[in-house]
Amino acid sequence: MQLFNLQIVNGSEYRKTSDTKLTREANIEAARGSIMDRSGNVLVSTEMQFSLEMYKSKTDDEQLNSSILLMTNILEANGNSYIDNFPISIDPFEFHFDTEDELIKWKKTYKIPDAASAEEAFYLFRDKYNINSENIKGIRQILAIRYAISTVGYSTTRSIEISDEISRECAVQLQENSQNLTGVNIVVEPIRVYHTGRLASHIIGYMGRYSDTDKKSFEEEGDTYEYEVDDKVGRYGIEKVFENYLRGQDGIKQIDMSVDGTVTGEYTSQEAIGGSNVALTIDANLQRITEEALERNIMKIRQGGFSETHPAEGGAAVVVNVNTGEILSMASYPNFEPELFYNGISQAKMDEYNAPESLKPLYSRATQGTYPPGSIFKMVTAIGGIEAGVVSTTEKINDNGPYIVSNSPGYRNPACWYYNDYGRGHGPLNVAGAIKNSCNYYFFEVSNRMGIDTLDYWADYFGLGKKTGIELSEDPGILAQRSLVEGNWSAAYTASASIGQSFNDFTPAQMAKYIAMVANGGHPINLSIVKSVINSNGSQVSKEELNEYVSKKLNREIVVTEDKNISEETINAVHEGMRAVAEDAGGTAYTILKDFEIEMGGKTGSAELTNDKNSDEVIAWFAGFAPYDNPEIAIVVMVEKGGHGSYAAEVVRDIMSEYFGMNLEEIREDMSAITEIESFR
Repeated sequence: MQLFNLQIVNGSEYRKTSDTKLTREANIEAARGSIMDRSGNVLVSTEMQFSLEMYKSKTDDEQLNSSILLMTNILEANGNSYIDNFPISIDPFEFHFDTEDELIKWKKTYKIPDAASAEEAFYLFRDKYNINSENIKGIRQILAIRYAISTVGYSTTRSIEISDEISRECAVQLQENSQNLTGVNIVVEPIRVYHTGRLASHIIGYMGRYSDTDKKSFEEEGDTYEYEVDDKVGRYGIEKVFENYLRGQDGIKQIDMSVDGTVTGEYTSQEAIGGSNVALTIDANLQRITEEALERNIMKIRQGGFSETHPAEGGAAVVVNVNTGEILSMASYPNFEPELFYNGISQAKMDEYNAPESLKPLYSRATQGTYPPGSIFKMVTAIGGIEAGVVSTTEKINDNGPYIVSNSPGYRNPACWYYNDYGRGHGPLNVAGAIKNSCNYYFFEVSNRMGIDTLDYWADYFGLGKKTGIELSEDPGILAQRSLVEGNWSAAYTASASIGQSFNDFTPAQMAKYIAMVANGGHPINLSIVKSVINSNGSQVSKEELNEYVSKKLNREIVVTEDKNISEETINAVHEGMRAVAEDAGGTAYTILKDFEIEMGGKTGSAELTNDKNSDEVIAWFAGFAPYDNPEIAIVVMVEKGGHGSYAAEVVRDIMSEYFGMNLEEIREDMSAITEIESFR
């Protein structure tokens, strides 16, 4: 009975409706969440972009051509481009092919006579598409779209993109003329905007088109979200790690069209849910100062601004709140432009990034680069020795020349840098004096007394040789230990490890965590660069959920370190040595920091990558904290082939000047002074 009713009684009415109405389902892309600094300054956001597409409609050539001409006129009037691959230009008429063979093949494909000129071929296409006009410019506009349709193809359910970006004014005019535009549809989609250019690029990361590699990665992480081929996903940095929160949930809309392709109405069947906003712990202005100071310092070293020239290359700087572990700024030099990846980076630009002379700008030296720490490791040895009871804070060890680790004939025993440079030792030094003068001999002796296992115990406590907790991909580094050597571990290995050499290889982020712990009295912290995640409904994601999510995403364990309650006497002695490095004459960073207005603690490090004293293969480090009496921040700076650790102190000075609100112009620097240099520190 119902079939009789539908087909016979009301058949003609329903058939008429069916023949005059089409319904299409379309995706509503969710707005991706923003990335902000700790104060709410927007670093990355999503803005709405208008694009234009066309669907096939049941209309004749005359109406279609008229619609295309109106559409292209509106686009051109607003300065918007549109798809145009038609290989014939006018005024004058010319073919546009790279080779004669391509032209011959094209003519054969479109059944154009071999001898036909560009003008003759142009008019053959005009006739092919039944364009009833003598206006050459108008004909050319119509041909651009008709030719694209014939080569790309479209249907009633699959569109062809006419323009990937049009202005809001153009979109309004097209909408006003919608009754005369068959099959034309305006698409509003969100696009990613990186408001600060290169700033914090290694932290923020970038996006790119979804690929099979992404699919495999997401499946391994247990992500079951269904992406489409053209979807954009986070590929690096925060954009990648927090993809699940940032992406949101797409919606669905129904679009009604008449048989001639005119849109008659649309409605939303499933609302899109915007992505969550991610607030970072960094301060945008401090981040800018950090990046500028690091680059300026590298250029100065290259140009001989410290009385000698070194081929400084890449570098990193990390600023940490010593009490919370929050990263206030983190720079890696050189950096890159995240926005270039959004719609697909050009091969030329990618080749530029990957060229040997480019210094790998896509590589985060702060979290993925590992380097021998040199003398900024010595506070680990000092704290370990004192806490183990093998040396006191007041005992003096006499640096009188090479340190004897072996009496084998021909064996060259290690000596302090001071002995190598001046032919004599530092003499008797307690722990504070040894840190101030960066005396290798002192730390050789202390490490020999306590042994490599105790040294490793304390290095592990300070987070060296393992991940820091930061919500980014990072390298765990390598901690010198017995298991790395086949056979017996020798005293020479221990001596080398005690001054930050041997197998020790750590990231600047790890070193920043360690220095922050030294500054705060030895209390455990984990680094963090994400302050909060706020959902689109205003609710905040709990810390527990975030920790669990990040641990799974980055394939790491949640580690809670028990406080070892380092004695106040030990911390005070180490702090005093670090204060003297920066504040007292003879300290290894005194020349750079002697006029600085904030009392601070610091330590230089110059880790040699070869045994050649004159080699430029030296990693320059400086670690500092301030204010000295009540530490708030710790800073670690690393420069590849930077010559000497004291040079990197200038970066710390400039960052602290910004953090504490000082006037940089009042800071004076004696450029004529020769910095006191360590050769193995």
